[in-house]
Amino acid sequence: MPDMYVSVPYDANGVTSAGNVPVDRVPVAGTVSRNGVVAYDIADTNEGYEKAKAELKSPLAKNEINLEKGKELYGIYCATCHGAKGDGNGTLAKRDKFNGIPNYKDRDITDGSIYHVIMYGKNLMGSHASQLNHKERWQVVQYVEKLKSELK
Repeated sequence: MPDMYVSVPYDANGVTSAGNVPVDRVPVAGTVSRNGVVAYDIADTNEGYEKAKAELKSPLAKNEINLEKGKELYGIYCATCHGAKGDGNGTLAKRDKFNGIPNYKDRDITDGSIYHVIMYGKNLMGSHASQLNHKERWQVVQYVEKLKSELK
């Protein structure tokens, strides 16, 4: 069974794979997702990033509760690289573990582009989709936007 050494990964949200054999079926109209999992159908490509940047908007209300939760999650998952202020001077950057961590004020980012990067990662940053659920991602997005506004 030498073929078992290298598994074939299938994208759980993919439409087709393995020779155009459907991996997942389109849900029946009116289907409600289970366990709060929200499908994200924007591709992990440069075109997908641009689409998310232009079209994706936060479904959450901008309020203190979401902002505080976003701050907490940012401190856990983001600050070690991006820094507490979003200036790219986190602990790992100071130790020269990673170079070129972006400063939020230097980037043309939107709610959608931030969410997309959390979902898929970008450059050296890996995906955080498995660490943060749909709502938590949007809460982090709100906090990143706040940090960006404070850096100007």
